[in-house]
Amino acid sequence: MHLVHDENGNLIMHGDHSHEHHHDHTHHHESKDENLAVLTYMLQHNEHHATELAEMAEKLEKEGFSDTAAEIREGVENFHKANAHLKKALEALNK
Repeated sequence: MHLVHDENGNLIMHGDHSHEHHHDHTHHHESKDENLAVLTYMLQHNEHHATELAEMAEKLEKEGFSDTAAEIREGVENFHKANAHLKKALEALNK
C-alpha cells in the first residue's frame, strides 16, 4: 500500500483504494519539494502500472483475447501520454 497526500493535504492510501480525509484547515500550499516528490512518485507509479498492463495485454493476446488486449494497449498509450505531461510539469517545477 502506498500513502500519498492529494492537493488538499488529504491522505490517500493507494493500493486498496480506501481514502482517509483529514483536513487541518490551514490551507498552506505544499512546498515545491513536496510537490516534486509527489509528481516524481506518481510518474514512477504510472510507469510501473503501464508496464504491468502491457504485459497483461501480451498474455491476453496469446490467449485469444485480441480485442481486450487492443483496448489495454490503447490505455497504456494514454498512460504514456499522461506521463509525458507529468515529466513536463516536473521540468517546469524544477526551474
